[in-house]
Amino acid sequence: MIRMQRASYMDVSNTVNVTDAAAVKAAILDILQSLYSNCDFAHIDQLVTDFSRLYRGDFPGYEACDAPYHDVQHVLDVTLAMARLIAGYEAEPGEAGPLGHDLALAGIATALFHDCGYIRRTGDNRNKNGAAYTRVHVKRGAKFLREYLPQAGLSKLVGTCTRIIHFTAYRTHPRNLAVNSERERCLGSLLGTADLIAQMSDVEYLRKCREHLYREFEIGGLAGTQSAIAREDLLFRSPDHLLETTPAFMRNTIDERLEHELGGVHRYAARFFGGTHLYMDAIIDNWHLLQDLLMEDAPALKTASMR
Repeated sequence: MIRMQRASYMDVSNTVNVTDAAAVKAAILDILQSLYSNCDFAHIDQLVTDFSRLYRGDFPGYEACDAPYHDVQHVLDVTLAMARLIAGYEAEPGEAGPLGHDLALAGIATALFHDCGYIRRTGDNRNKNGAAYTRVHVKRGAKFLREYLPQAGLSKLVGTCTRIIHFTAYRTHPRNLAVNSERERCLGSLLGTADLIAQMSDVEYLRKCREHLYREFEIGGLAGTQSAIAREDLLFRSPDHLLETTPAFMRNTIDERLEHELGGVHRYAARFFGGTHLYMDAIIDNWHLLQDLLMEDAPALKTASMR
């Protein structure tokens, strides 16, 4: 197994800094303009600008993002993956037919704001961290999009965006989600897929699970200490327990969620990259690394880096 050497802030192709909104925006625009050369994507600039304002706390009515795992890098990584999946699909559309400019724009808009439900409103005295909204963040995100898109001059996207955001709800089967068309269902599957392949292919995925994702689950009431594990809704009793269950989660995500529930659309990423599935390669690499560390009971599980 040869592990790609890339900095923690780089995407799977090692060409885009996914902590830099301007760099991701440029990459997305290159993709979209090559697909729809006669269409105007001026709205992308506003969407990325407003996303950046929202996450740093400059958007009226909202605090800065304080969720430790679902942060700016995660969202930008997902949005870049979404643009690539759209491009792979449009190169050879499935039975639903080409997505076209408007649905592609809706896909990018939803990707940018798919996790904004973790962000607290100004003056929120109920919770001290946005991760407390883990259980309801998708519904909160849909509400934000319903309010925000008309302000951005994108009222026509409200219906699509507020429907497909629910494809990122991991425990919701896509067949139970209402859509307006098979093209919209395809777009939702691409979005749900982008969310998963971006996070699991992150070169720092294992460290972030242990240090950040567990903390979010704890704040959100889904994880706790051994003494509290009697509660049926607690999924993890410690950061190490989360990591111990992660290989099975990754395997199930690939076999069930990506392949069956979301229709295997992750393969459009390979089409974008000319036949090499960089996302899946990185995911499998992370899976093997974690398996090795768990078998060795390695001290590396408790270090700051797992590369």
